[in-house]
Amino acid sequence: MNILHLDSSITGEASASREITAAITKALSDTTSDAEVTYRDLAAQPLDHLTLPAFGSDESQAVLAEFKAADVVVIGAPMYNFTIPSQLKAWVDRVLVAGETFRYTENGPEGLMGDKRVIIAVTRGGLYGEDSAQRSVEHAERYMSDALAFIGITQPTFVIAEGLKISDAAREAAMAAAHHGVGKLVPLAA
Repeated sequence: MNILHLDSSITGEASASREITAAITKALSDTTSDAEVTYRDLAAQPLDHLTLPAFGSDESQAVLAEFKAADVVVIGAPMYNFTIPSQLKAWVDRVLVAGETFRYTENGPEGLMGDKRVIIAVTRGGLYGEDSAQRSVEHAERYMSDALAFIGITQPTFVIAEGLKISDAAREAAMAAAHHGVGKLVPLAA
């Protein structure tokens, strides 16, 4: 199993999303003897924002190849200012490529990556879940869902930890719930 592990948090070892993606990747790796993990730290080694010259660059091609070769993609997506970090957006811009991961047809766009499993660790300082008053400004989980659906990945798995900045107790409870969610992923990986 080829696992692509992506982190995008700028907070280093204090990052909740990095903690969760590490746990997900470990849980997946522990389920099979043939796991190969490719790791990309989008904050420590950011991709340039997409430009026309960068679009066809060797680096962009390598990013696309890593994504296409992965059986499972684990993405750390902390919510910054209502959406994903720009570092992660630069990665998304490299993998949503016409003719590679989707194509245009007479009936509209068609995703070509439907056989790929994607697990996303979304972390949020406040409360932005389905029943929250702030749901309308949550654009991290929703953006990732829409971008992935465009390329055929219609059922990504989300492990969400939110309310992390409300209090120490709220952070502890949210992280415990997220780790519990990671534990439920293991049977799905086998």
